[in-house]
Parts: sequence; structure tokens; C-alpha cells
Amino acid sequence: MKRTAAIGRVTLGAVLISFSAPFVGMVTVSASTSAFYRMAFGAAGLLLMLLAVPAWRRDFAANWRRGWRASLLIGAFFALDLWLWHRSIQWIGPGLATLLGNFQVFAMTLAGLVLFGEKPGWRFMTGLLLALTGLWLLIVQHWPGLDSQQQWGVVFGLLTALAYSGYMLSLRQSQSGDGKLNGVLRLFQVSLCTALLLIIMNLLEGHSFVIPDLRNLWILIAYGVLCQVLGWLLITQGLPGLAAGLAGLLLLLQPTLSVTWDMLFFDLELSLGQWLGLLLAVTGIYFGSLRGFRRNKQTETG
Repeated sequence: MKRTAAIGRVTLGAVLISFSAPFVGMVTVSASTSAFYRMAFGAAGLLLMLLAVPAWRRDFAANWRRGWRASLLIGAFFALDLWLWHRSIQWIGPGLATLLGNFQVFAMTLAGLVLFGEKPGWRFMTGLLLALTGLWLLIVQHWPGLDSQQQWGVVFGLLTALAYSGYMLSLRQSQSGDGKLNGVLRLFQVSLCTALLLIIMNLLEGHSFVIPDLRNLWILIAYGVLCQVLGWLLITQGLPGLAAGLAGLLLLLQPTLSVTWDMLFFDLELSLGQWLGLLLAVTGIYFGSLRGFRRNKQTETG
């Protein structure tokens, strides 16, 4: 793939995924219900793609029975990720919740240190320092002025980063060696497993699966198809054609645009100090993503 085409795909994919949190903020169904429909509509869209593309259809027919145990584990981490993230979105807004979730780049590196003995370099340490400074300016110094729900929203946003790291690590492990599946087939399996787990979680919470009106229906369909399917597909197709630094920079569109949509659609207001904190946090996330990016992108493309 030409470099220009790869840039275009990653950019468009990041833009599409940046609407994930605003879509959650726009619907009136519960957090777990919106998470379920993301995965249900996403799984349906992926199945249609697997059946429509001849090469994928042949691969699906030959391998659809394989990999379900690994996909269930990956789906469990992703269900937890969505459960935490959707509540964080409802309590502190789409922009900050998405930014906190992107702290997963640091959790991933720390997990690599603990599990695989991978030593972080100066980029990681610089990024971590910048991100923590940004987090202090953006949120922590204002902690006493937050109500209990907002404080829990911050906590859940950071826990989202941990859950997403578990998702990425389990996906990385599943896509190595003989267990590797076609990326679209793996995502279909994970989406379906995640949807089934979210059904259980939603029932335990006592929430309804009823979509109250057409507005909610169309938003949930867009959430599943544009974000879960098309955004992922564009990014994973474009990543192999880009250098790590450029790809990491383009992917920062997702949290940056999420904050932008939060300001436009949900009236987010930031002080000058918080703007500085946002800039430092985003810069820190970029530095933190550089070290492990080449490794992670290979596990996602499949």
C-alpha cells in the first residue's frame, strides 16, 4: 500500500473511532446496553463482511470453529473495558474519559516489564512524566471540587486503561504462533463473545435492552458499524504502511477529536491550566506509544 493511502486510512479510521464516546453520550439507554449494541451491531457487520469478500468467506468457512477459547478471554477483557469506559463517559464526559483510557500505553509497557522483562526506555519515562503532569493539571488538582460521581468517573477512566491493556495483551498472545486467525475473523469472534458477556452483565444489573426510539437506534447502529467495524478495519489496514512515529501521531486524533466533540456537543469547558494539562497528557501518550507500537500493530492486523 502506498504511504499516502495508508495515511488516509489511518486518519479516517481515527476520526471514525473518535465518535465512539460521543455516541455513548448521545444515547439514553444504560451504559451496559449501549456497550452491548456496539458489539452486537459490530458483530453483525463483521459477519456480513466475512461472507461478502470471497477470500474472507473461504477463510471463515475453513476456520470459524477455531480460536473461540482465546476470543472468549479477549472478549472478557473488552467487556470489562466497555463497562468501565461507558460509565466514565457518562460521569465525566466523552473527552476526558477517552483521554484517560489512552493511558493504556503506559499500562501496556509496565505489563511488558512485569510479564516479559521488557525494559522501558527514555521515551516511555519522558512520556509518563509528561502524562502524569498533564493529569495533575487537568484533573487531580481540581479533585476536591469534583462530586463523588465525577471522582468515580476519573477512577473508572483509569481502570479502563488497565482493562484495555488486558485486552491488548490477550489479543497479542492469541495472534502469535499456531493460534493466529485472520484479523477480521478474530474481531468477529471477540465482538460476539463480548456481546454475549454484556447480555449477562446487563441482565444482572436489571437494565432493559429496549431501544426507545429511532434516534437511539441509528446512533447505536452508527456506533457499532462506523466505530467497531469500519474504524478498526481502516486503521489496521493502514498501520503496516506507516512508520511508528507517524502512525502514533495520527492515532492521537482519536482522543484529541473526542475532546473536541465534547466541547462542541456537550459543552466541555477547560481553564488555561487544564488546556496545558491536556497538551502535556496528549504529548506524553504519544511518547509512551512509540516504544511498543511496532510490536502492537502486528498483533492487531492479523
